[in-house]
Amino acid sequence: MTDPGFLTVPARPPKPRQVGLTHVIDKGLSPAQVEDLFATSGDYIDIVKLGWGTAYVTMNLREKMRIYESLGVPVVLGGTFWEVCFAQGRLDEWKDFVGNLGLRHVEVSDGTIALPHEQKLEFIEEYAQDFTVLSEVGSKDNDVVIAPYRWVEMIDAELRAGAWKVITEARESGTAGVFRGDGEVRMGLIDEIVHMIDPQSLLFEAPQKSQQVWFIRRFGTNVNLGNIPPDEVIPLETLRLGLRSDTLFTMNPMGHVDGAGI
Repeated sequence: MTDPGFLTVPARPPKPRQVGLTHVIDKGLSPAQVEDLFATSGDYIDIVKLGWGTAYVTMNLREKMRIYESLGVPVVLGGTFWEVCFAQGRLDEWKDFVGNLGLRHVEVSDGTIALPHEQKLEFIEEYAQDFTVLSEVGSKDNDVVIAPYRWVEMIDAELRAGAWKVITEARESGTAGVFRGDGEVRMGLIDEIVHMIDPQSLLFEAPQKSQQVWFIRRFGTNVNLGNIPPDEVIPLETLRLGLRSDTLFTMNPMGHVDGAGI
């Protein structure tokens, strides 16, 4: 049973959602684990990413994909897998692999490889003819500094090239890209990005609870959040709805008097 109905909570759009997305990272779940996950959390999962190159080495992959398809959830391969295929000159084989799995979403990233941005835009434009494209901006290397204006330029160009959502890099650890090495949000960077880019067009990777709290407080219940660990799906939904102390007063402002509570 979900939502017994006796509390006032923020509205969540029904699936398939375009905003308020919860993008979950599958790092090698078994078919049984997928079924168990969706039995308890399926209403809150909008898209699943098979992290980096895990799909290439996962046993029973096709069985798992059949389960995801039966559950009606989109699946996308990790962007790093695309980067490996690009580096080895195997993008035709990558596209065949994607097609054979029946995937309708793809991710294009350059968080590790060196890829001229104009060439990346060409790939996005090409794939957008056949797939729903997620692109990713930002480096996985904390020593690589990208100026905020350049983040804006790249995100804008990738949306114009056909990306459905642009992912802001964080790694699955939440320690790169829009975060500092200790996981702290680069707040000034985020502010500059959203000054020019509609936040609904962005998917903020936020694997850590503190990061999820920050984005929900900053952008509200229906912010798009990604790289969510499977066991954090329900905890994240409670944050979105103000059912956890971290966002209780954000979502339930009435009755909050000088921090004394309700």
